[in-house]
Amino acid sequence: MLGFRRREERSAAVSVQTRPAGGPAPLPAGAGERELYRVLRQSVPIIDAAIYKLRRLIGDFKVSCPDPGAQERLQRFLDGIQVNAGGTGINEFLGIYMEELITYGNAVGEMVLSGGQIGALYNAGLRDLELAEDGALGVKVSVLEPGGKRECGCKELLLISALNPEAGSLWGVSLLRGLPFVSTVLLQIYQTLGTNWERMGNVRFAVTCKPDGAPGSAAERARQMAGEWRNAMASREPRDFVAVGDVSIKAIGPDNQLMESEVPVRQMLEQIVAKLGLPPFLLGLSWSSTERMSSQQADVLTSELEAYRRVLTPVVLKVCRTWLMLEGLSQECEVVWEEITMQDEVDHANARYYTARARKLERELELSEQEGDAL
Repeated sequence: MLGFRRREERSAAVSVQTRPAGGPAPLPAGAGERELYRVLRQSVPIIDAAIYKLRRLIGDFKVSCPDPGAQERLQRFLDGIQVNAGGTGINEFLGIYMEELITYGNAVGEMVLSGGQIGALYNAGLRDLELAEDGALGVKVSVLEPGGKRECGCKELLLISALNPEAGSLWGVSLLRGLPFVSTVLLQIYQTLGTNWERMGNVRFAVTCKPDGAPGSAAERARQMAGEWRNAMASREPRDFVAVGDVSIKAIGPDNQLMESEVPVRQMLEQIVAKLGLPPFLLGLSWSSTERMSSQQADVLTSELEAYRRVLTPVVLKVCRTWLMLEGLSQECEVVWEEITMQDEVDHANARYYTARARKLERELELSEQEGDAL
């Protein structure tokens, strides 16, 4: 990996120290749990949709610098920086970074140097990495390769985050922890529904033929009748089934009734939605005909998004300060996030109106008290 170089040194090469050399690698610790969360997103669409919505609800930001010229150059860099193989802009990098953070509890990224400057941002997959403690306050990142593991030497270029880590642990906690059992029950209900509908939708018939003393063995007549019935049912066009003797045909299972699934499915979905932290109607669940986001729900969701912003802000600051340092500029900067607005503009207008009216009444009260004191 290219280290920090003087600005006079130029190189067109771009390498990534957290990228594996290729080929199968030994599984790191916790790989089974991360694979479980990955499959969980693929199997339960509502979980995958919730993570994508959280990624988009996080909002945009601007970087503020004391020097307007440095701020303009830094903003152009953030908007045009290459991300992985086909992305552009730091928002693309942060979106993938946040998905990894929510899904697995940890996320690792890297600033890739090119010619002594930041040439790209790279999202490293946790399946190819191993995280280990480096003292009481450090994290050591190693890349898993077929021949063993290779430690990443240039730690200044790494971006590492953990979501709600436990005390004394460098591993974060996935937002999906606690959902595998609930999701398993939900998938069992869906699978059972599909099986029952397949059985009841694809009607099976019981064909009974009573022997009437006609010549020929019963086994031979049964085989002939089975073949004719199979041909009649397999035909794409209407086809009659002609048989000799006392033949009765009945559908199997028409009186069976499907078990009620609405209540258990909703119970499982309520647990999933409660863990994901999004209002149900944002995920397409219309449990009430008049459901809309209340002010309490908006406040809770806003606090959740602000918590994610607090985790992402140090990542953005490290990228910005590294770029400013390599450009020979002051590293002083600040990340300013856009305001999260979950309510209608009418509600905001009413809030501003009542606030202004309250201030007016307070001023009138102060003036009346001053006039009273003067008298």
